[in-house]
Amino acid sequence: MIKRTSKIHIEKILSENSSWNVLDIGCGYGANKYATTVCDILDLADHYKDKSFVKIDGKKLPFKDKEFDFVIASHVVEHVEDVSYFLNELSRIGKKGYIEVPTRLEDNLVFENKKAHLWHLVFDDVDGQINICKKVQYFEPVLTVGTIKKLNEYFRESLVIELIWEESIKFHINEEITNVNEKISVLKLIKKYFSKKIRSFIK
Repeated sequence: MIKRTSKIHIEKILSENSSWNVLDIGCGYGANKYATTVCDILDLADHYKDKSFVKIDGKKLPFKDKEFDFVIASHVVEHVEDVSYFLNELSRIGKKGYIEVPTRLEDNLVFENKKAHLWHLVFDDVDGQINICKKVQYFEPVLTVGTIKKLNEYFRESLVIELIWEESIKFHINEEITNVNEKISVLKLIKKYFSKKIRSFIK
């Protein structure tokens, strides 16, 4: 089972289940406060002295089957080369969990995402699955990570996909390559905006 949720709802679930064994994977320096174990490709053991830290060295995650009650993967999936293997690993080691990824809109807006992100993920509410395809850059990015975080406070539902899963993660990978014949020009959009503003003043 996999469906939409919200980070607020997830925080509530975790706060009510303090006995859970919770893993936060690929979180860098920003692990969830309810995580009991943190793992990352970087060695952050000194940063997480109050938690169990495990460094990732290969594709296979160094944990037993269903070792964790809850697994958090926030803004990680879009970076992973073998996305199919990684999603299957999450459901192997966890009983349930939370996945957060940027929408295609956010992915295209942010400078830092242009090369770092490999996949677009879209959630299909009808079939209850994640549809995955190779990332497509529809226009040149115009925002920094700091700016998008500020916008996230007001437009989160347009910029982030928040999912909760249990037992397994249903997904489909589209192998077809999407070709963009002509990228959207942000400059042209801005020119049209100011042109409309000028016309409204003239009237």
